[in-house]
Amino acid sequence: MATRKHNIFVTGALLVLASFLSIVMAEKSAGCGKTPTISSKSYTMTVNGKSRQYIMKLPDKYDHNRPYRLIFTWHQLGGSAQKIVNGEDITKGGALPYYGLAPLSNNSAIFVVPQGLNNGWGNAGGEDITFFDQMVKTIEADLCVDTSLRFSTGFSYGGAMSYSVACSRPKVIRAVAVLSGGVLSGCSGGTDPVAYYGQHGTADSVLNVSGGRQMRDRFVKNNGCTPVSPEPSPNGAQSTMLVYKGCKEGYPTTWVVHKGDHNPSQTDNGSSTPFAPKNSWEFFSQFT
Repeated sequence: MATRKHNIFVTGALLVLASFLSIVMAEKSAGCGKTPTISSKSYTMTVNGKSRQYIMKLPDKYDHNRPYRLIFTWHQLGGSAQKIVNGEDITKGGALPYYGLAPLSNNSAIFVVPQGLNNGWGNAGGEDITFFDQMVKTIEADLCVDTSLRFSTGFSYGGAMSYSVACSRPKVIRAVAVLSGGVLSGCSGGTDPVAYYGQHGTADSVLNVSGGRQMRDRFVKNNGCTPVSPEPSPNGAQSTMLVYKGCKEGYPTTWVVHKGDHNPSQTDNGSSTPFAPKNSWEFFSQFT
């Protein structure tokens, strides 16, 4: 009995130590330890002479000494930051609030919801990437962020913007989840590895799946993964996930294909729950 108690004590102590070390070893932002001025609400900043807006969502009981993940969620063309916050009817092609990631994060992440100019992400002259840079700088000067755990996701034009961030800021972003995206926001750079999750429907009538494959293949190459040919097709009404092998350590690459149209909330047969949130969160949360 004494040995068993000792083992339980040692195990518990190791878990506490591991948790402590994960905090100590995190790459903390300048905002760690500060009383925050940023809270869960809308903000405005000037970028290249233009007024830009974004919405913040902080974890419940935010702890200024704890480094959090930072997740950017970009809206689709014609969408808005507020629609990402509120969510839309998923039976009509809408997305869950924060693309379904907020409840899965269990208060381990700070969410940033930017608003696009003309409700899109044209990124003319790289202005949306500059907006991204300025948000990161502003947020991390005030809030406690693990600067090695920044992520980006979005659907359609929002997926295009996440792809652009991966191309342009590979040393800043840890991983992206591109949902039914296209090369619409540019790809400045685009030669460095970034952990990449891509998802697309073979019946996409807005952004053809060939574009999604083109984006994916750039990071299959950048990440040093072994190409797969022929690639898997959807399994009937079920999505198919391909996890590439041979990728550089720390740069996993995953591709999910389904038979659906242009839809951020595609479900598998027999399910009413979109698979993108779970897949995206599992992809992001593997990084610690």
